[in-house]
Amino acid sequence: VHLVLNGLIGLLLGWLAFPVIFVALLLQALLFSFGGIAVLGANTLLLAEPAVLAHYLLRGLRHDSSPSAQSLLCSGAMAATSGIAGAVLLAAAMLWTTGKNALLGLIVLMSAAQIPVWLIDAAVSALVLTSLGRALPRVLRMTATRAR
Repeated sequence: VHLVLNGLIGLLLGWLAFPVIFVALLLQALLFSFGGIAVLGANTLLLAEPAVLAHYLLRGLRHDSSPSAQSLLCSGAMAATSGIAGAVLLAAAMLWTTGKNALLGLIVLMSAAQIPVWLIDAAVSALVLTSLGRALPRVLRMTATRAR
């Protein structure tokens, strides 16, 4: 269990989340033997698809020229929620299609284990987005112009 931040990545990068997450997972597999080459495609899809979903769900933030701190906090938390929830749902679907009832216990356990990850991910994403809004507001504006 670790921070994912795929919602934040998706919010800021949009479709570029796919190659960014792919390279991160590839390096993780090659350098740390974590994840593995055999499941690289599935893991990339699992993390990048909810990231792109977060990008499109939270369009309002990108069109606001100077979002408030509350708006940024809320958007960061919502990005984390869509990123983690989407990844959990996709992982559950992948496990279900391979093992049906035999993996039901694993699906429930995996889903429950993601609750603290979601809470911490939401807090970190909200704080990072708020800090970016204060320190580098042009990053959010660049995201807005690229999204149009």
